[in-house]
Amino acid sequence: MKRIFLLIATNFAVLILLSIVASVFGLDRWLMANGIDYGTLLLFSAVMGFGGAFISLLMSKTIARWSVGAQTIDGSEGTTQYWLVQTVHKLADKAGIGKPEVAVYEGPANAFATGAFRDSALVAVSSGLMESMSRDEVEAVLGHEVTHVANGDMVTLTLIQGVLNTFVFFLSRVVGTIVDRTIFRTERGVGPGFYITVIICQILFGILASMIVAWFSRRREFRADAGSAGLLGTPQPMIAALRRLASVHSGGLPDSVKAFGINSDSKLFALFATHPPIEVRIAALQARA
Repeated sequence: MKRIFLLIATNFAVLILLSIVASVFGLDRWLMANGIDYGTLLLFSAVMGFGGAFISLLMSKTIARWSVGAQTIDGSEGTTQYWLVQTVHKLADKAGIGKPEVAVYEGPANAFATGAFRDSALVAVSSGLMESMSRDEVEAVLGHEVTHVANGDMVTLTLIQGVLNTFVFFLSRVVGTIVDRTIFRTERGVGPGFYITVIICQILFGILASMIVAWFSRRREFRADAGSAGLLGTPQPMIAALRRLASVHSGGLPDSVKAFGINSDSKLFALFATHPPIEVRIAALQARA
């Protein structure tokens, strides 16, 4: 669940940082010096928007480890860790991807997968998940996370985020220019009104963009659930795992990776929820069965 929250949050922070850099180095003043050149502005926005999204993606494993204190394991730590690593690698082989790194962390029942590349991903599992579920249920959760990696969900969402970032950059500067010249009467170049408006618009448009990313994330969860059922040969373990999650306190994931975990608090702030309600996911798996 954590991977999406971390991706969105990191992307948002990088986007703001790139905007500050653009202002400090005078790129905004240069772009708007003689009025809006929409073609140049769109190209600039695309470079900044996709750059921010891919920087976030490349940082995803490091940010994920840092945010939850995850420790990488190789299976030599004990029987449980050995089973966990071997199970992830077995599922990865079935899914046709490289063997992910495996990590564990202290926290409520949850798990997530992240990483920029299918063959060098990270799958992390919480102590709460291991303690509250049977091995069949844990295996189903791991199948869900491995499917996220196999489907390239992190890259897909990064591309979507890049497109949205482009329009956040573009529209915020168009609105900033209009406000600066109609309200603050700046006739040439840009004035303080431009920078204030751009910052406000980037925040507002960024919030709207995160809603769109969350919607796509909810669609991907159904595919990951179905992928787990395919890897295990039956949807029953995944159904059991979801029911277990509904009965225990899950969470504890940073927003940047939430969308790629196994569960989230979908009933609150539904437009920003990265996961569908558990009962809806169970119904979809039951229909598949």
